[in-house]
Amino acid sequence: MNKNERKLYFYSAFLITLVVNSAKLMALNSEGIIARYWEFNIGEYGFQFLYNMMFCLLLLHLNLAEGKFLSVFRANKQYWKLYAFNALVVVAAIVLGSLLHSMFFGMPQLPGGRIRGYFARFLLSSIMIAVVIRLVLLIRESRNKDLINEQLHLAYLKAQLQLLQEQLNPHFLFNTLSSLSAIVRENPSLAQNYILHLSKIFRYTLVGSGNNLVTLEKELEHLKSYIQLVKMRLENTVQVHINISQDLIGRQVLHLSLQALVENAVKHNRATRTEPLTVEIYEENEWLITRNNLQPVTSKAEGTGLGLANLNERYKLQLHQEIEIQQTTAYFIVKLPLV
Repeated sequence: MNKNERKLYFYSAFLITLVVNSAKLMALNSEGIIARYWEFNIGEYGFQFLYNMMFCLLLLHLNLAEGKFLSVFRANKQYWKLYAFNALVVVAAIVLGSLLHSMFFGMPQLPGGRIRGYFARFLLSSIMIAVVIRLVLLIRESRNKDLINEQLHLAYLKAQLQLLQEQLNPHFLFNTLSSLSAIVRENPSLAQNYILHLSKIFRYTLVGSGNNLVTLEKELEHLKSYIQLVKMRLENTVQVHINISQDLIGRQVLHLSLQALVENAVKHNRATRTEPLTVEIYEENEWLITRNNLQPVTSKAEGTGLGLANLNERYKLQLHQEIEIQQTTAYFIVKLPLV
């Protein structure tokens, strides 16, 4: 509970109490109807006001204290317990208030008038408190969404930065430019194709869709450029097989997710003509599967690129789901949920 919420509780409780007890102030007019049944007493009115305000503050605290009291019932969707407990608090407050009032200020002129008065005031107070509670919960929900969006945005920027760092690090540039230099000497027309795919990769990375989801078709189109670049650089020792039906290309995944998986496979596995690295991409039971044969390199690769951890964080923030990672003796498998 932050400072602003505490102020909101106090002001709401004060305003509700003032509203429901305002009728008693009419007794100040000796010729009014209320004065016929109740003689204004500042002490009695003060007790009634303070008790009502304490009741409002208690209900607000019980229902809105995060992680405690009735908020636990709400979090677990045990609404019948929530409503039953609130009802018990209201009834107990009415009975206790009536007894204390009679003890301090004597019995009322009308039999049963005091209990009915407490019932009317506290019922009205409860209704207005319910409205305040709902407003506070909506404010919290909006604030949490803003926080999640901010975290997601930061995670996405981190992913972009890591990917750009990987693409711009000396090792990547050396391999890329060395491959380009060799291709220019041997096949100038192929070099143009190489540069085209390289520019597409940078463009898709820099001018992406933010934190938004993209269609599988768009993500696969970008992946093809990356695959071509890898094949030209590693002389076709990497094979990527994509088996996605046309019915699924309209489904969605997170932007810049597939390249991370192929990049992870290329980085951490050896690829030779006799032992090519094979990456398979296919759909199974509402999951997009990326599987590669396991041929781990002897030396530890530098960096992790986009990183499976960062990709998993983005999926948790955006879709409230996690990616699945499995490793067998023969394969490394990553599963992405399809939207």
